Amino acid sequence: MRQNNSNSSAKWTQKLLIFVSGFLGFEILTGLSIYFLPFSVPNQIMVLIHTIIGLVFLVPYFVYQLTHWQDYRGRQLNDVKLTGYVSFGATTVAIISGLFLTYEAALTTRINYLWDKLHIITTFVLITSILTHILLIVYRDWKARKKDQIKIRLKEESKYGINSILFILVQFTLVALFFYAYTPSSLKNKLPDDYHYVYGKDSPFAPSLATTSSGQAIDSKLLGGSESCGSSGCHEQIGKEWEASAHRYAVMDPAFRAVQKAMGKQKGPEATRYCGGCHDPISLFSGTKNLFNDELTNKTGLNEGISCISCHAIKKADVKGNAEYTLAKPKRYMFELQDGKTAKMISDFLIRAYPKEHIDSYNRPLLKTPEYCGSCHKQFIDKQVNNVGWVQLQNQYDNWRKSRWNHPKEPMKTIECRECHMPLVNSTDPAAGDALDYNRTADDGKHRSHRFLGGNQFVPKLLNLPGADKHVKLVEKWLRGEIKIPEIKNKWRSGRAVPISLLTPDSVGLHNKVSFNVSVTNNKVGHNYPTGPLDVIQSWLKVVVRDQSGRELFSSGTLDDRHFIKKGTFMFKAEPVDENNNIIDRHNLWEMVGVRYSRVMFPGHSDQAHYKFSIDKALKKINMGGKSDQPVTSLTVTAELQYRKMNQYLMNAMFSSKLDDPTAPVTTLSSDKKIIKVVPR
Repeated sequence: MRQNNSNSSAKWTQKLLIFVSGFLGFEILTGLSIYFLPFSVPNQIMVLIHTIIGLVFLVPYFVYQLTHWQDYRGRQLNDVKLTGYVSFGATTVAIISGLFLTYEAALTTRINYLWDKLHIITTFVLITSILTHILLIVYRDWKARKKDQIKIRLKEESKYGINSILFILVQFTLVALFFYAYTPSSLKNKLPDDYHYVYGKDSPFAPSLATTSSGQAIDSKLLGGSESCGSSGCHEQIGKEWEASAHRYAVMDPAFRAVQKAMGKQKGPEATRYCGGCHDPISLFSGTKNLFNDELTNKTGLNEGISCISCHAIKKADVKGNAEYTLAKPKRYMFELQDGKTAKMISDFLIRAYPKEHIDSYNRPLLKTPEYCGSCHKQFIDKQVNNVGWVQLQNQYDNWRKSRWNHPKEPMKTIECRECHMPLVNSTDPAAGDALDYNRTADDGKHRSHRFLGGNQFVPKLLNLPGADKHVKLVEKWLRGEIKIPEIKNKWRSGRAVPISLLTPDSVGLHNKVSFNVSVTNNKVGHNYPTGPLDVIQSWLKVVVRDQSGRELFSSGTLDDRHFIKKGTFMFKAEPVDENNNIIDRHNLWEMVGVRYSRVMFPGHSDQAHYKFSIDKALKKINMGGKSDQPVTSLTVTAELQYRKMNQYLMNAMFSSKLDDPTAPVTTLSSDKKIIKVVPR
């Protein structure tokens, strides 16, 4: 009996037990820190060391458990033995789940949250069982402390506790050393001393209404790096969608850059902050729009436009427009801003192994709301910009808000911005699934497309962006209304986005005037058609009438040899003017004080164009005053609704020195054809 007590006492000071207990204690404490304490560099270091030590811990732990089990398996089951078995089981499950989590964080796109939950739950079971196991032993021995052998054992148990704590502290010293050795990227999150506060220090980014949580700068490094989102093995599909999107080329668009440059020269670089909130937030918030240069942006802003983070880091938005939102400075992971394969491997591992900050920072419910989109997709000019007063410009948000598509608090009837412009697509992306959306689940295997399809079928190919051909084809299908969106099929309209219909008589007299109408309807568009900068965009009706032999008797809306639309064409457009009633013809909005003409269609509304011509006059013109020996027996009327992103005048002004034949591509959105019989009367 005395020999057994002696052996039992000696086991408390075995090096293997000290190592196992120290490892286990460190794993438990770092796990609790990772789970309970805020996101920080020390916690990220603990994730890394927790993972490494967890792998190192495997062999000594199971060696110790095997010998420990062999020593005590023959003893009667009691509370000490039972808690030992429970702690062994909990540790084993924690190790297995930890191995799966390590594998997933290192080699896949996301961790499995069931494994994560299991890892957390077994940790708490382990804490309870192992403490109970040890305290029961110590309490039992303390009650028998008057016996000499027990006194020796208690001393050994005390040494065990001290040595285990010391070994835990050694491991935390390693954490501290890594913390002091780590050098984060140098960031400039303060506006420069020579920054021009044109509208006061409380409005550093005016005339844009955008701001930051701190009211100070955010380094462009913190808002850029979109490529890493797609190259980490995580958001590859979303990254490829974004690469050719209007959000991505919001700054590199040559037309935007030309307009911004003209504004900067005329009004000063600070005035271009008005553009920056929506087009170039990276440059705006890094303080770049302070001193004039030809680009009025920085490299990151130019290349990324509206980057992943500059969109997803917005924490507050208002519907006043002109980028009235607040952007929070994102917390980036260790090594995320540093170059090199090793740095990227570590940062990617940390994001996947410790994803809470990443998810909480970039997956806000706000992003799903029309109000979020409305902060930029609603624009006005005021006295700060034109020196005169307030003028409403494009306003997709209020168009939608007042339309038949919006039924407040009735999501099954309402169609919101994201449902059209970010339709669901099949996905293997870690962002797939969304339990917070009204009609989705966490495991629906879909994500919202980040192509943001709209009305620009010109710039992606002009810039030769990755995937431009595919993107432009999708934009053209989108403009025609050919893209099907199953999630809203029961509340959306069928057919073309903007269909046209020819209203013609069945027959006309040979010598009578031919009269007909073309009806145009805003059928599926969620806001006015057309929308956007209506001094730039052109949408018009092209109508051609031919007789049975193919002779053209009438036309309207055709292009001349210089790609200009011929006079007299029925056209949707706006004519903004300056204070002298001169047309704003180069998108020089800073001079705009009003609109003298505007023709658009509200959702669900229609418009009509009326046409009339004389067959006799047409024939005379064809035959240069002579009479045709071939009578007209029928007329074929074709009508097409045409669209191009930029009018020819602007194309010539901006691209004549860069392109051999500058003209924007024309897309036919819808068409109709009718045949009219011509009878002698």
